[in-house]
Amino acid sequence: MNQGKTVFSQIMDFLPMTKFRHCVDRYNGNYRVRSFTCFDQFLCMAFAQLTYRESLRDIECFLRAM
Repeated sequence: MNQGKTVFSQIMDFLPMTKFRHCVDRYNGNYRVRSFTCFDQFLCMAFAQLTYRESLRDIECFLRAM
């Protein structure tokens, strides 16, 4: 059983989160967001790219299965 971090988590650790948050704040990206933030959307899109998802329906089905 894996006791460490997932590969996706390890890849996301390389991203400069302070710059991402700064850009979101600068352009007011989370304005009137209730639950699905810019960071959540970024994680979904990055995961879709890394797993070669082809459509939004494919992404949704895969994420719901996880």
